[in-house]
Amino acid sequence: QVQLVESGGGLVQAGGSLRLSCAASGRTFMSYAMGWFRQAPGKERELVAAISASGGGPYYADSVKDRFTISRDNAKNTVYLQMYSLKPEDTAVYYCAVRLSRSWHSKEDGYDYWGQGTQVTVSS
Repeated sequence: QVQLVESGGGLVQAGGSLRLSCAASGRTFMSYAMGWFRQAPGKERELVAAISASGGGPYYADSVKDRFTISRDNAKNTVYLQMYSLKPEDTAVYYCAVRLSRSWHSKEDGYDYWGQGTQVTVSS
């Protein structure tokens, strides 16, 4: 069993920054890939960024490339999503997820445990 707790969401103006954190507990965090997803009202959940167990070869959706950075601190069992130059279209509930594999997956059904989500709202 893995428990994931996200934090760091909030309301920010367009052009601003936020850092989301996802603290994991319950299993060997450093052995698993992690992903950040988001779901906007009326839209499907989408993968925003993902990182392998080793931290190499991160994935970013085209819509967030060069603005978001995913990282992990295995000593703290935490994965981060640093978001810069936020846009109103980034408004969504953001979820972290863990995949019980060393490599990340592009689809949400490839992940095994999910956090409860944190709201990010970007005002124009």
